[in-house]
Amino acid sequence: MEINYLAVLVCGVAAMFIGFLWHSKLLFGDCFIKASGMDIGMTPEKMAMIQKKMWQLYLTQFLLALLQAFILAQYIAGWEEASGVTNALWIWLGFIMPTVAGSSMWSSRPRKDAWKVFLISAGYQLVLFVVFGLILGSWI
Repeated sequence: MEINYLAVLVCGVAAMFIGFLWHSKLLFGDCFIKASGMDIGMTPEKMAMIQKKMWQLYLTQFLLALLQAFILAQYIAGWEEASGVTNALWIWLGFIMPTVAGSSMWSSRPRKDAWKVFLISAGYQLVLFVVFGLILGSWI
């Protein structure tokens, strides 16, 4: 089983780009912030303090995306009769979506907000895994 590491790296970069776009004001950012109960009225000092440490979160998220893409690449390489997108959809349906659903269900958020967070988060992961499947399926 041979893995194309450049394809895995491209997946990591794609994950960051999709994440920025998905959680931006252009798409679902405002709705996600409200549904998550984040403080949108924080002081400029508090915002500056959070932004100063934000690189650590982005780095961690990037490394986790690389891990996801690497594991998906291993899975796709071993299941030759199914496309990368088909593999990604099955993995999302069997592992990602139930995990995100459980996390949303067991939060202390009101039901309406929990559903919003679930749909935004699960939708993001679905798009991410389909993109991963397209990239990895065409390069492996």
